Amino acid sequence: MIHAQHRNTALLVAGCFFMENLDGTIVATAAPRMGASLGVVPTAISLVITAYLLTLAVLIPLSGWLTARFGARRVFLTAITVFTLASLACAVATDLGVLVAMRVLQGAGGAMMVPVGRLMVVAKAEKPDLPRVMAYITWPGLVAPVIAPLIGGLITTYANWRWMFLINIPLGVVAFVVARRLIEAAPATPAGTAPPRLDWLGVALTSTGLGALTWTAHLLSETSAGIGSVLVTGGAAVLLLGAAVWHLLRSDNPLVDLSTLKIKTFRASVSGGSTFWIAVGSVPFLLPLLFQEALGWSAVKSGVVVLFVFIGNIGIKPATTPLLKRYGFRPLLLAAGFGLGAAMVASAFITGAMPIAVIAAIALISGVARSLGLTAYSTIAFSDIPPERLRHANTLLATAQQMGAGLGVAAATVALRAGGPIGDWLPGRPTATTAYGVAFCLLALVCVGTVAGALRLHPTAGDAVRGPVAARR
Repeated sequence: MIHAQHRNTALLVAGCFFMENLDGTIVATAAPRMGASLGVVPTAISLVITAYLLTLAVLIPLSGWLTARFGARRVFLTAITVFTLASLACAVATDLGVLVAMRVLQGAGGAMMVPVGRLMVVAKAEKPDLPRVMAYITWPGLVAPVIAPLIGGLITTYANWRWMFLINIPLGVVAFVVARRLIEAAPATPAGTAPPRLDWLGVALTSTGLGALTWTAHLLSETSAGIGSVLVTGGAAVLLLGAAVWHLLRSDNPLVDLSTLKIKTFRASVSGGSTFWIAVGSVPFLLPLLFQEALGWSAVKSGVVVLFVFIGNIGIKPATTPLLKRYGFRPLLLAAGFGLGAAMVASAFITGAMPIAVIAAIALISGVARSLGLTAYSTIAFSDIPPERLRHANTLLATAQQMGAGLGVAAATVALRAGGPIGDWLPGRPTATTAYGVAFCLLALVCVGTVAGALRLHPTAGDAVRGPVAARR
């Protein structure tokens, strides 16, 4: 049974996760209004989004060391404060340069807030309680990208774009007050133990490599980016991350201990989970484009139908833990991979003549599969991790998940660009939805990869967190 304080801490971290993910996606809907207000073209607002995601990618690897050096409570409270004050600064920014700088500061807070919060929850959880507490933490990351377009549309239609940042102020204040009362102070390191030294070379290689990879994803999502710049930044990312891996495997005090990947269940979560995040991140981007650009729907109608993804996320959530305990991780990961892939293939056949009820059902199935898959991947990650390695495992998982989510839009953009030429080769005359259909089918192949990874799992993988049901097998 989960202690009330532990459950409340998990819900607190979930709320912070929601704020962080909402801020990463909501700005896109307000680009025209923001551009007009700041005196720049709407496409320049993409820097506001990229600066936030770039900072998250660069600084998340530092979260584990900061926790070990200064203590989880202090870092978590500082992160909430930085995020909240940066949100206020974003709201009052009068030019693009200031706004981008404040988004970097906001990203710094977000990079510490959720990984450190999750570590606090996982470190105190008994193995059988992990499925439930991870379910609490996971769903906000699924919900935020889905409802962000609708919330952003409502704010920009009926209020000022600055309210997208101002809504974080009361949320941040409440989170800080609750965290200060709920989370107990504890020493950063055990008595008699020296604080860990910072792996400066690991920071330099890892952060610049992840930054280059995130910038490459940004260039791929920009129609004006040339192939040369993509190849240069992509090549730099590969070289830097390769050097980072070489260093981290040989360092006596690495920033992130990659030896945790030797644990099969954790390795499956990092590889399969980050791939699954790519597929998950592409759906909220492609569906609204399909509805509005190809089918000519209004933003409100599109947003309402996409909300069925959210309904699927929430609807299956109460059953997630019982399903994990009854059937285990392997069957649920297979079902999630097949379900999301099938929903994507079905989305490829959406046309203006298809009944809205059928389209909503496809979105609903997609939401169910997303929720099942990400909860299972996030839970199995810690099923076999010993307590002394939790900090490194949590940092590595948070980094992989952030990169997977960030690459989702880039993957969708590339698939959509490829959809046009490929669609011209297909039988029949291309229509307004042909490129989208091809894109969804290409992205469904990503789900095939996650299914292949799940098939390699042992049937009893993750049983340590399943409790009595697994013990009777």
